[in-house]
Amino acid sequence: MEQRVPTARRMNDRRPRSRIVLSCALVLALLVPAAAAPAATAGASGYVLDLATTRDYVAQSNLVQCVGASMQMMINIEAPRDDRSATTQRRLQDLARSLSGPRPVGSERQGASVRGWTAGLNYLGYGPYRLVGEASLAEALRTAARAIRMTGRPVGLLVWRGRHAWVMSGFRATADPSVTDRFEVTGAYILDPLYPRGSKTWGPSPKPGRITSVDAVGRQFVARSSGSSSSRWLTSTLAGKWVLVLPVDLPTSRMALRLT
Repeated sequence: MEQRVPTARRMNDRRPRSRIVLSCALVLALLVPAAAAPAATAGASGYVLDLATTRDYVAQSNLVQCVGASMQMMINIEAPRDDRSATTQRRLQDLARSLSGPRPVGSERQGASVRGWTAGLNYLGYGPYRLVGEASLAEALRTAARAIRMTGRPVGLLVWRGRHAWVMSGFRATADPSVTDRFEVTGAYILDPLYPRGSKTWGPSPKPGRITSVDAVGRQFVARSSGSSSSRWLTSTLAGKWVLVLPVDLPTSRMALRLT
């Protein structure tokens, strides 16, 4: 079935945006040349980067389309123009579901899996993305921050033990991850497609465009459940870990990747 969804533009057509600030300073929106990496400023008081603008945020259209909405926001951050339509979100959700793999016998998939999320972005040419599992919250946020800084693309977070999707569009750190490995993440910019609904079980949704503390992120971004039937396809390196949909180095061509 043909998927009428956004496909990646050429690398020179990307819309890189960054918000770089020092702690206790005003937020500055910096426009950079299309082919350049996000601008960077670091100082003794820390380093802050957010790739997203207010127009990139999209709420999920129903209670099961968190992956479709997260893909839509990640594409908005990369693409020259934002697409916030419910039609596009549904098509992205359907694509991710089609790439999610089989469910255990006797169960029916309601949403899309993190595997379909990753494969969908790669299929459309917004990758390469890969699934990564880290052993702790701190290390997962460090890995995410480094990837955001080095690739200029957002990171997907598998939250609520695998039941929900967030997008991490930026971070606050003690130093610039592009110049040193000696840094700690002290906050994150989170796009929760359920905002402002939140969850009675897990807590309120982070507000888009506002820094969220590591403690607040960690109350919802927790290790993936390793004992449920829905995680049987996960390898031992991902089960029980903090799971990221992580951007890796840009390919030489931005042509769409067709997964087999």
